[in-house]
Amino acid sequence: MKRAGDTAWRGDLAWVLAITGGTFALSSALELHERLAAMFARHEAWQADELPLTLVALSLGLAWYAWRRLGEVAGLLLHNRELTQQLMTVQEGERLALARELHDELAQHCTAIRVEATCIQRSRSLGEAGLAARRVASSAELLQDGVRRLLRRLRPAELDALGLAAALESLCKDWSMRTGTACEFQCAGDLGGFGEAVDTAVFRVTQEALANVFRHADATHVRVALASTPSGLTLRVEDDGNGFASTRKTRGLGLMGAAERAAALGGVFRAFSTPGHGTRVQLELPDVRVLQAGSRV
Repeated sequence: MKRAGDTAWRGDLAWVLAITGGTFALSSALELHERLAAMFARHEAWQADELPLTLVALSLGLAWYAWRRLGEVAGLLLHNRELTQQLMTVQEGERLALARELHDELAQHCTAIRVEATCIQRSRSLGEAGLAARRVASSAELLQDGVRRLLRRLRPAELDALGLAAALESLCKDWSMRTGTACEFQCAGDLGGFGEAVDTAVFRVTQEALANVFRHADATHVRVALASTPSGLTLRVEDDGNGFASTRKTRGLGLMGAAERAAALGGVFRAFSTPGHGTRVQLELPDVRVLQAGSRV
């Protein structure tokens, strides 16, 4: 079955050819070229007779311009389609992982609490009830820990409790302890008041950058620097690892996701790397407050 898009472009092409043929037939019947040449000849001083050729050149130039833009649009659509497919795959994987964790841990603890509650109801002595109550408390504590762990995966609780700078410093320390790789954190300027969306983007991009360092870089030292500038925030994550060819066309989902986060906030994400000489990723986000103030002026 033919798609609607195929029918549409074929119909448009038929209309263009029909109008072109009709214009040629009408011009031939009315001898428009001869009449135009005679009319333009009276305005030779203005070089009006050069207009037809100029308009033809303009038409060809516009057609070439449209063809180039069409190629760019096709590339962007392909990139967006690839990103969407990868995001859907990651989302499905994340949902599957959450479903398994909910089933394996939370459901198990809930069942244990129900069983112990039944034991308390049926117990005939205070000793049995006390033991069942302690088991209920232990299961409830495990259940609470599981809920907190799931919530941290959905939303970094450190941002709410510590703020952006302290949360990033804690992230770097925890990552260094887990991986055994030195991670230095530096911050400069006033980092407060940029908003929840900016704080979350900076935190998630830092998480992804450190995860990439652990998976691919084989680095011995990492430096995370966050600075407030007059126009917004700048985040840099540098390592002394293996690096990669920055000219390669395909990028990992982490880099693509970071670029999408930056674009959604009006910022820019860049990755600089040379094989054997480490990698630097840089996130630049504008200050939404400055943009809003400028729009009101």
